[in-house]
Amino acid sequence: MFAPALLSLALGLWGVRRGGTMWRDEAVTYDMARRSLPDLWSTLADADAVHGLYYLLMHLLFEVTGGLDPLLVLRLPSVLATAAATGTLALLGHRLTGPRAGLLAGSVFALLPQVQRYAQEGRSYAIVCALVVWATYLLVRAVARRDGRTWVAYGAVLVAAGLLHEFAVLALTAHAVAVPRAARRAWAGAVAVVLVTVAPLAVLSTRQSDQVSWIGRPGAGALAGFAGTAAVALACAATCRNPTSRALRGVRLPALALGLLVLPALLLLLVSLVTPLYVDRYVLYGQSGTALLTGAALDRLTRARRTRAAALTCAGAAVLALLPVTAQLRTPQSRVDDVGAISRAVAEAGAPGDGLLYLPARRRVWSLPDPGSLRGLRDLALDRTPAASPTLYGTEVRRRSSAPACSRRPGSSP
Repeated sequence: MFAPALLSLALGLWGVRRGGTMWRDEAVTYDMARRSLPDLWSTLADADAVHGLYYLLMHLLFEVTGGLDPLLVLRLPSVLATAAATGTLALLGHRLTGPRAGLLAGSVFALLPQVQRYAQEGRSYAIVCALVVWATYLLVRAVARRDGRTWVAYGAVLVAAGLLHEFAVLALTAHAVAVPRAARRAWAGAVAVVLVTVAPLAVLSTRQSDQVSWIGRPGAGALAGFAGTAAVALACAATCRNPTSRALRGVRLPALALGLLVLPALLLLLVSLVTPLYVDRYVLYGQSGTALLTGAALDRLTRARRTRAAALTCAGAAVLALLPVTAQLRTPQSRVDDVGAISRAVAEAGAPGDGLLYLPARRRVWSLPDPGSLRGLRDLALDRTPAASPTLYGTEVRRRSSAPACSRRPGSSP
């Protein structure tokens, strides 16, 4: 199943520098990865602990790579992780349905716009996705072999995914509906280890909830997109249900794939009605369910002569329709807040000695990759820099309180 992985690798390397641009979340990664280990540790105690392991890995990578292009160092882990996820997904589809279904599932996954997007971003989401897909493959093997070592590997991979981003544990909801009764005891033991290990990170991150205060409640667009995707997935799942589909010791592709696509996102959406937490990239691994269902449905349709031509035509049309999106994802305009462009615009508009004010303070991220570009401009609100604080965006001077009423002159306005 190397072909889908090679396709994913080629797509990931195509335009990976995006014209030398970096968006704001990548700027945070870049800044955190270049801090000293003591500064990094001090910052994580106060903010962004959910990404702490990823920042540590990127810190080590920047130390090892030295003077290589920082944009490539920043994004290559995501490119390689997506290629690995694609290959593993092809193997998973092969085991559950057959070789052609696996090949199609891997190819579909590599072409999905959301997958292509995060394959070229210096954040943890592609790596988490790869680990969840790997854990899902290990789950299928463990159920089939009833091998204790495979269950240990399954738990270890999920622990790694959960420590990179705690929402990876939501994949357990999908695994729960797919595990046959005979394997539930062994699965529950692995799950217990995962939850106990990730729990301290979850507790710490709840104390840093201000980091996600920017997330709003799901809008009509997000709900409609989720409902539409779920409806298409259900249609594909119905197509996959046929007497010739292979079930591996009770693990069936429709239940597993639907669970991955629907359950983690649905749980986040429901929680977000009370505490907004839903962002689609947090459950990027759900796209593996989309690919598995689509690959199995295409495999089924192309087996029958009467539907083969229509299925191939639709698949070809979908690939052609994705070409403009695929090309646009590799342009500087495809991401919000190009921090380099913003810094250059501010530097060109300002004169030495001019004041600069970031509203809100987190917009100071625009100057993190290249603070020298704003040399000569005075950050009016800054008290201590991000690295010196240690915080993500620095600390600001406190607002001066107004004079007490008793100190005002008689007859003065309040």
